[in-house]
Amino acid sequence: MLKTFDLVLIGVMTATAAVTYTIKHRAELKLEEVHRLEAEIKLEKDTIDLLKADWALQSQPNRLERLVKTYNDELKLQPTESTALVHAKELPMLKSEVPVPDVTEAKASAKGATVASAKGAPDTKGAQATAKAQPIPMPAPRGEAEDADQIETGSVEE
Repeated sequence: MLKTFDLVLIGVMTATAAVTYTIKHRAELKLEEVHRLEAEIKLEKDTIDLLKADWALQSQPNRLERLVKTYNDELKLQPTESTALVHAKELPMLKSEVPVPDVTEAKASAKGATVASAKGAPDTKGAQATAKAQPIPMPAPRGEAEDADQIETGSVEE
């Protein structure tokens, strides 16, 4: 009986060792993957920093002005007119923000207006539909009071 018990314990210890080794191996693989991902993230951050520095160099006003002078005949660039600048509130609404008219109400109010005008009765459906219709907002005109928050433009001088 002692020998079978010893064989069972040896089998359990072997199985436990195999499971422990498998778990350790998987943990090492995951750790390698974490290190690889950290290296990729560091490389991407370094690339972003390098591209930001390159953008800062490429968009320097002195460099751009020199390029404009060099290629002026080919590009025929003109300074931006101050009347070409607008405020955000002067821009039209996005198409997604424009209210959609209800076609069924418009047809019903048109039909009601025709019948009511033929009978000489007041148009109650048309008045309700007109009250429900939302006007399409238009950009606000620029006034003299808004001069304080206008965008100032200028050129770079060497």
